[in-house]
Amino acid sequence: MRDTPGRRGPHPDTGSPLRGRVAVVTGAARGIGEALVRSLAGTGMHIALLGREKETLQEAAASLSTPNICVECDITDTAALTDAARQVEARLGPASVVVANAGIAVSGPFDRTAAELWRRVIDVNLTGSANTARVFLPQLTATRGYFLQVASTAAFGAAPMMSAYCASKAGAESFALALRGEVEPDGVQVGIAYLHWTGTDMLNGIDDQPVLAALRRNQPRPARRVHTPDQVARWLTTGITHRARHIYAPPWLRWCQPLRPLFPGLVAHVTRRELRARPRSALTSAAEVLGTGGRADWDSYRASRSSPQRDP
Repeated sequence: MRDTPGRRGPHPDTGSPLRGRVAVVTGAARGIGEALVRSLAGTGMHIALLGREKETLQEAAASLSTPNICVECDITDTAALTDAARQVEARLGPASVVVANAGIAVSGPFDRTAAELWRRVIDVNLTGSANTARVFLPQLTATRGYFLQVASTAAFGAAPMMSAYCASKAGAESFALALRGEVEPDGVQVGIAYLHWTGTDMLNGIDDQPVLAALRRNQPRPARRVHTPDQVARWLTTGITHRARHIYAPPWLRWCQPLRPLFPGLVAHVTRRELRARPRSALTSAAEVLGTGGRADWDSYRASRSSPQRDP
């Protein structure tokens, strides 16, 4: 794809330490990723947008006011991701910031979730993040850059009916913590972003998800607030600017870290009560992929698996 000149977007911040540097954001076609590329472009960064949805990705790129490219690729495909990294370096320069943001979620009983779908969530959210780090580490080492792993408060306490998502986000957090110790001697910093309720299409229809609705309903009023992707992107951008080890969206989540040993029990108590209050028949429907982006990924994945393989 050719470089896309910006048409709109905020005027770049000429005083930002990020100005002129290259940022890579996966899952950049919509939601938090799309909001983040606009926010980073506002600091004067040059942006590489990676994602699965070609047209939506190009629309996001067209809104930026700084040099950018968009590359359609599947982060679970190491060869495609390696090629994307080559394109970024050749067309924009080596990356100084890489944000592993791409993610999908599935809601439903574990025994009603197809094994392939369950594995796909792990592949995208965990293995895809590791793939992203692997292919861009040479560039980050050269620039003494910053890798940001987008995690979730799902890593604080696993919720029933969300087993793949919670497992993948807990795994992504552990991966980032392990990676941090390995790459710090090379001058590469690793941050972890903990996101709470964010108004992306993944959260649409939350009232139809009994466990998620119960968890939100039983949280203190400030914790129930759904934050816009733009607000979350601003918090992430501030953290990226300061190469923060932890970014909390919203910021008050930092005070929850010392309480994490309590959360699994609290989550289990709330969800157990919710599940017992519902007839078993209401909890045996097949699992579903949440959000437009997640469904697009799953549809593309299934289409690629069903396509006939050509001989080289």
